[in-house]
Amino acid sequence: MAAAIERFSPRSVDAAAARFAQAVVARAGPASPARARALLFAASRLAAFGAQVGLEPTAEVLLHPSVIERCCAPGVTAMSLPTRRTVRSNLRAISRALRPAPPPVRLSRERAKAPYTPGEIAAYLALADAQPTEARRLRAGALICLGAGAGLVGADLKAVCGTDVTCRPGGVVVAVRGGRRPRAVPILSRYCDRLVAAAGFAGEGLVIGGTSATRRNVTTPLTASLAGGRDLPRIEIARLRATWLCELAEAIGLRAFMEAAGLTCPQRLGDLVASLPVVEVNDAVALLGGRR
Repeated sequence: MAAAIERFSPRSVDAAAARFAQAVVARAGPASPARARALLFAASRLAAFGAQVGLEPTAEVLLHPSVIERCCAPGVTAMSLPTRRTVRSNLRAISRALRPAPPPVRLSRERAKAPYTPGEIAAYLALADAQPTEARRLRAGALICLGAGAGLVGADLKAVCGTDVTCRPGGVVVAVRGGRRPRAVPILSRYCDRLVAAAGFAGEGLVIGGTSATRRNVTTPLTASLAGGRDLPRIEIARLRATWLCELAEAIGLRAFMEAAGLTCPQRLGDLVASLPVVEVNDAVALLGGRR
């Protein structure tokens, strides 16, 4: 490793940048010659950037996190995007080796909610039918239908009016207007009749009740009433959405697609979807299980 550092003499940077790279990499103590060469390349690019903008060629100045970020920002230096990511990671490694600091605390990632089983959904619908008034029965049923049948939560759920639920060729569609992403969502076919009845009762008012979609705790009275003791705890709207997501994922063969593509985390699916043609509402009804 010492020989690899000593022999470092790149043609793309000047001698001062090479000396800076040799000094900081020697202090960092890489574990192998290959690792040393990778760190030398990154440090030399940082030194060249520092000389270009007039920064003092010292480790304390150039290895500051803000300088590293500026060096690897797009359009600042002539490096490709993959090279920028690699150089930034290596510069951060050098900085940590020269200026040890307590490692960041790892925060656990929130996992997806567990979906409800068909038996649990049937039990909650039975609880909705057992409510003491017609208004409460229809609103509780609409809550389940919009959650498990369309995947709506939060502002999307609270802002649905009776006039937003419409019958289209082959199925029922709810127009989402209150959230950040207005869209039309087909309702799963087995929830259509209940939701149409609730929408007719609500008219121009809110389907799940309340006087304003911006009020907090609009759904609290409904979720509190949909509980059946130890075997059937209080219903969770997030789990209703997870139920809808799992059903649609199974219907469109998402798992088979991801396994065939070798994907474990669909980070780039959004980019791929943006290049696909728009699906018409009538076609979406048939594709997403809304046909009845």
